[in-house]
Order: sequence, then C-alpha cells, then structure tokens
Amino acid sequence: MSEKWFTTSHPRISFEDNKVGLLKKRIFEASEEEIQKILEEYGVPAPSELGKAGTYIQNTPRHMCIEKRKKNDVVLIPVGCTENHGAHANSGLDTFMVTQIVEAVRRKTAKMGCEVALTFPPLNYGGHPYHHIGMPGTIPMPKEVVEETLIYTMLGLWNDGYRKMIIINNHGHLWMLESAIQEFQKRFQLPGIFQCLDWHRAVREFFIPVDRPDSLETTFIHADESETSVGLLMFKDMIDMSVVKDAWGDEYLPEGHFDKSVDPYGRPHRWSEGQGHFAIELASVPEGVVGVPSKSTARKAKRPIAAILEYLTLLVSDILEAFPAGTVPPVEKVTLRTEEEMAPYLKEPQSEGWKTVYQITHKSPFHKL
Repeated sequence: MSEKWFTTSHPRISFEDNKVGLLKKRIFEASEEEIQKILEEYGVPAPSELGKAGTYIQNTPRHMCIEKRKKNDVVLIPVGCTENHGAHANSGLDTFMVTQIVEAVRRKTAKMGCEVALTFPPLNYGGHPYHHIGMPGTIPMPKEVVEETLIYTMLGLWNDGYRKMIIINNHGHLWMLESAIQEFQKRFQLPGIFQCLDWHRAVREFFIPVDRPDSLETTFIHADESETSVGLLMFKDMIDMSVVKDAWGDEYLPEGHFDKSVDPYGRPHRWSEGQGHFAIELASVPEGVVGVPSKSTARKAKRPIAAILEYLTLLVSDILEAFPAGTVPPVEKVTLRTEEEMAPYLKEPQSEGWKTVYQITHKSPFHKL
C-alpha cells in the first residue's frame, strides 16, 4: 500500500509512489519533445489498421495468431459506439479513438517481442445513457444486447486460449461492461484475468486543465475540446473544424453534486449515477456537443494519449509478469472449480486431451440455458 504521494501545483493532481503513479508522474512532467518521442515509439498518428493484415485476430492467418499467443495471451477488446458528436465530428469517433489506441499498443509490444492480441470491436453501436436517446446519428442498443455480446465474445476468446482480457472502453456505458464481466464469471466460473478500463478515466489527470501551453483548457465532457482534440491527433481527416459549434446543456441543480466524464473533481456522484437533474441532449444540445470543441488542437491531445499508451503497455507487462503466457491465476483461488476439473479446458486448444469450454459443466445458479 502506497504511503507516499507526489503532489503538483494542481490540488486535484497527485501521483502514488508505485509503478503506475511514477509512470503518470513521468508523463506529466515530460517536455513536449519527450512526449513527441513517446508517440513516435508507438507510431502515432497512423491510419486505422482495421483493414491491415496481421494486426487483429480477425485479419491475421490463424497460425500466426497462435504463435503470437504463445508469447502473449493478453487480448485487448476495444469498445466504442455510434453516436452524434456534433456536425464537425464522425459518429464513429469513439470506436476509432479506442481502436487506434490499442493498435498503437500492439505496435509497441511487437517491437518489444511480445505482441499483444487485438480483437475487432464486438460493439459498433454500444449502449447509451438515457439522455442520449432520440439523437439522430446515435444508435443505442439495449443493455442486454451489450452485456450478452460481451459475455459471449469473452467466452469465445477464452476457448481460443486468450485467458487474459482487457476491455478498453471509450463510451458512456461503462456500467454495462462491468456488469458483463461480473455476469461472465458468475455464469461460467473460469480462471483468468478479466478487466474493463474506461481509458479516459484511467488517465484523468491529463484531462484536467493546467497552466501550460499544451494543456486542454476545459475538462472532459462530450464531443468537446478533449474528444475533438484526440480526433484531430489520431484521425484528422474525419474531423471538419470549419463547421464546429460550441454548446452547453441545461442543468437544474447547483454545481458540485455530479462529476464530469473523467471524475476530475471527486464529487459525490459520477455523471452516470442519475437522470432528471439536467435536460436530455435532443432538447438541450441538439448540436450533439457539450463543451467548446472550437478550442481543440491535436497538440492538446498528445500528453493524454502518451499517458494511456504507456499505461496500457505497463498493464499488459504486469499481467504477463504475474501470469506468463499459457498460465492463469490459481483455479481453486479464483473459482469454485478444481484444478483437476479444469485441466482439460486449460490445455492448448485442439491439443491432445483438450476440451472445449462449450462442454463445461455449469455450476452457477446464474447460468442462462
């Protein structure tokens, strides 16, 4: 447990004395030249790799996927959505943000000799909070669709030998992803590492305005300075600043109760913990924007992107250090199953004695037939 903190001139920004805190501190204190070098190590910016052979499980010859997995069996699962982000931005902004982030991590880990696996986004539309309902360009899926899609994506990946999964989220439906992980384990009780990560919140310190030239000037909300700046850095051709409009929604309670998108203020409520205290988008911000995207520049996104890339690389490395490729946490410590029972399911897929997880005995009262 960390007993030491490194403080900054901003009262809401401090860093723990551990690997994660020290990584963030290094990025926070880096010069712009150093940030640029980090981005270059990850090949940022770069065109989308969704159609580039050898980058995702689905666009790589199977024998190559297997060889890569034997060195690194962590898989990153990017999750975005289809959502109105204002006239200036693309409705797939969340999906392209998160896929291009994981693609950069893949490039860096490949250079390190332990390339992380990527799977195509299981959700191109996403779940949505109530206040998004009715917005043209926004396509919401029921939470049951979101959860079940993720649960069975995870099951299929586990069956294929990817037993360490990190769902990287880029949209306002985090509670559905958390629910999917909990239900997955209640339903199947499988040993492995299963996480979801709201990437913006993971590096929230870098979305808090500070007094320096490359800093964002406003805190993260929606289709705003933060998101548009990331778009300008990562996929500038999908952003058209000639039609940008700023907008602010109607709120009915005083400031201080509900936090913003990355919890920068430490307020009592996260933004997702209520409805009714502010107007829905269609009635209040039909522009699809909450904030000042007119202030956006690619420069302002470089430090936050460097931070999430370095953090995800550290996370993958720490997982593999704890559980090298082909191993999982102790079966009898993380499930109600026995090592003997799980032995055939944990073998290399299609090797002698292997059993598919789809024939596993169900122990859980939560299992859906």
